[in-house]
Amino acid sequence: MSELVIGKAKDYLQLTKFTLSFLVVFSCIVGYLMVPGVGFDSGRVMLLFVAGICITGAANAFNQLIERETDALMRRTAGRPLPAGRMQPAEALTVAILLSLVGLILLGVYFHPLAAWVSLLSLCVYAFVYTPWKRWNSLAVFVGAFPGALPPLIGWIAGSGSLGLGGWSLFLLQFFWQFPHFWAIAWIAHEDYQRAGFKLLPGSGVRNAYVAMQILSFTILLILSGFLPYLLHVYGSFALSAGLLTGAYLLYRAWQLVEKCDTASAKQLMFAAYMYFLAVQFAMLIDKI
Repeated sequence: MSELVIGKAKDYLQLTKFTLSFLVVFSCIVGYLMVPGVGFDSGRVMLLFVAGICITGAANAFNQLIERETDALMRRTAGRPLPAGRMQPAEALTVAILLSLVGLILLGVYFHPLAAWVSLLSLCVYAFVYTPWKRWNSLAVFVGAFPGALPPLIGWIAGSGSLGLGGWSLFLLQFFWQFPHFWAIAWIAHEDYQRAGFKLLPGSGVRNAYVAMQILSFTILLILSGFLPYLLHVYGSFALSAGLLTGAYLLYRAWQLVEKCDTASAKQLMFAAYMYFLAVQFAMLIDKI
């Protein structure tokens, strides 16, 4: 009996992509805590975390429900609960709807209705626009970058009740970050994505210098966007310096991909992008103005 319970819990964690959801929700909490006048209240932070995990998990569940047939074609996703047959679509749909409702109600009641509405928009764009678009053309990455960048703005709204410039500056930072991050993953998993018919790399959709140059260009935009929260007095010079230092390393890794155009360089770029994300998030919390 205990093995069945543990197995089902693992399936739900896979369905909601808990590890990825945790990083996304962390950026939402950072956005909340960066609002002027908002202090660290463990109860409210935990409430926001639960709401965020529910909504992000629901978006991922809807994503896997829609992509269950293509997931079965890829090595990296064939073991997920739906394509592996360990979970029926009706169960996944029920989980997705319940998580959506719980998360949206928590945000709307305990924080601000606008935060709930923006979260609903993010969920719908990710699950029902970005997800099917991946099979049409590579603009899906651009479309998906919008819901991917909304969590810090949602956190800002939850703390301030408004769409302030500070929140938009954090949105822009996370928006540009997603391109080197996701295109590095798309480069690494290119064969798998091709089997599923996903078109995620820019241009002709093959791994070449053009794709690497696009990654380099967006890495430069990412580094430059780090100045905006500083100029708007969202964070100070320490966070700016952390972004510039880790951004310089990310830029170096992007340039290495331009020069070598190989999977090993893409993997190093992916890890550099994660390092940048975590370093900047923590630096922002330390250096809030």
